Amino acid sequence: MALLEIALLLLLLLTALLAGGVWIAIALMACGFAGMMFVGGAVPPGAVLATTVWGNSASWTLAALPLFIWMGEILFRTRLSEEMFRGLAPWLNRIPGRLMHVNVLACGIFGSVSGSSAATTATVAKIALPELKKRGYDEKVSLGSLAGAGTLGILIPPSIMMVIYAVQANVSIIQVFLAGFLPGLLVMFLYSGYIALWSLFNPAKTPPAEPSLSFREKLRQSAQLIPMMLLIILVFVALLFGLATATECAAWGVMGSLAIAWWHGMLSWPSFFQSVMGATRVTCMIMLILAGASYMSTSMAYTGVPQALATWVGEMGLSPYALIAALTVMYILLGTALDGISMIVLTTAVVIPMVKAAGFDLVWFGIFVVLVVEMAEVSPPVGFNLFVLQTMSGKDSNFVARASLPFFFLLVLAVVIITVFPSIVMVLPRMAFPA
Repeated sequence: MALLEIALLLLLLLTALLAGGVWIAIALMACGFAGMMFVGGAVPPGAVLATTVWGNSASWTLAALPLFIWMGEILFRTRLSEEMFRGLAPWLNRIPGRLMHVNVLACGIFGSVSGSSAATTATVAKIALPELKKRGYDEKVSLGSLAGAGTLGILIPPSIMMVIYAVQANVSIIQVFLAGFLPGLLVMFLYSGYIALWSLFNPAKTPPAEPSLSFREKLRQSAQLIPMMLLIILVFVALLFGLATATECAAWGVMGSLAIAWWHGMLSWPSFFQSVMGATRVTCMIMLILAGASYMSTSMAYTGVPQALATWVGEMGLSPYALIAALTVMYILLGTALDGISMIVLTTAVVIPMVKAAGFDLVWFGIFVVLVVEMAEVSPPVGFNLFVLQTMSGKDSNFVARASLPFFFLLVLAVVIITVFPSIVMVLPRMAFPA
């Protein structure tokens, strides 16, 4: 049977299974098994399943995953969002848009120690939405900025998505982490710039500035942010100077999160148990999906479909920019139906050979993938951030989706910028790991 026919049959099988409500991990394993059937009897599918699932699940690299998830779960149960709002608000009174910038900065800070988009959105929205509504800020822009800024949880390291991509693409987790810092700052700048411009063009929808505080009072209100900033600096410095592996940084992050929870008086046995169980549930879900994806990837390698696809793309003569444009459209379409983890594990086996053939650095491509996954987080109907904000605001999904639309296009602009100027992504990895 021709490779094209095999690829189409596997795609139809996967689509049918997902449409029928089969778990993603089981659907991936079923497609992997079907793919092995096309190879013939020379390679036993059951043996490949056992060795592939065990080999990938026992990876030392994946040890960082549950730790980063646990770190976010611990901080999710503290009063961190309250402290961030009180600590950041006094410094933003004179900037156009004023307190709406708290959404961006708070999500950036929490995202740098959380690793989860949904957790970042929910944590910051829990305090920011009532505060902004009480002060009279435009609800549509408040919701949109939270939906967009919540995606920083998977762009600013440490990030669960980055760990998953690094494992799937077989690249250094530390390099992918370092590559995410400057693009994260770029996205924060784009978001804040849009908020400032919108405020300048809509002065009637922006409340007047609150009474200014003295410099000493501002510092006093921001004092509670010091432990969080120290934790961020610790993780960043350890990564940048190679003082610790990604797994060791994750362990330090957990210890720091426990210390911050204790500092806020929120570290109790019930909250500790809830954080452990929350991290266990999320980790088991992700590990099962990765096991299915690893089996399907191995099956695809046996069939030769990815190599044939990469060759076909190479023969089309697409320029690198045209390939990135095509992949962006593909991921945007996938984002309307799949979550970010599924997008990565379903496409990596096929896309990576194409990207290699086009001459892209796989570390750079990891940040591109994270950015397009961010788009999926704010794309209806399966945008997780939209679900979170719909629940917390009481607004219907259409209202939240329309509010997030400008920030979706800002993510598209960020993809364009890092494609035209790839050094934004690669400067820190190259600094830490010179060739």
